[in-house]
Amino acid sequence: MDLGAFSVSLTVRDLAASRAFYEKLGFAAFGGNPEQGWLILKNADVVIGLFVGMFDRNMLTFNPGWDSSAAALDTFTDIRDVQRQLKARGVEFLTEVDESGAGPGSFLVVDPDGNPVLFDQHL
Repeated sequence: MDLGAFSVSLTVRDLAASRAFYEKLGFAAFGGNPEQGWLILKNADVVIGLFVGMFDRNMLTFNPGWDSSAAALDTFTDIRDVQRQLKARGVEFLTEVDESGAGPGSFLVVDPDGNPVLFDQHL
C-alpha cells in the first residue's frame, strides 16, 4: 500500500518565528499561505508543515498522489483504497472519506498513543 508523500504537520504559535528557526536548520519554504497561517518547508526530501490555529496537536501527514515536492504522481493508491485496506486491517477512524466519491478527500486516524495521522489527497 502506497501512502503517498510524508510530512510532519506542526502546530505553531508564531509562523514567522517558526519559519526563521527551521530556515536555520536548512529548510526553505516551497508552499503555503502565510496570510492564512500555514507554510510548507522542505530540506531535501524532508517536508514539514507549519500551521497556526488549524490543529490541536502535531500530526503525521500522508498525501496520496504526491511526491515530496507536491508534484502529482502518474500512478498512486487512491485514498479510498487506502481507507478500505486500513479498515480491513482493523484500524479505527476519527473521520472517513466518502468511498463513493472521487478526487480530493481526507481521513484521520489516531495511533495507540493518541498521535493523529492525517491522510490528505489533493488530486
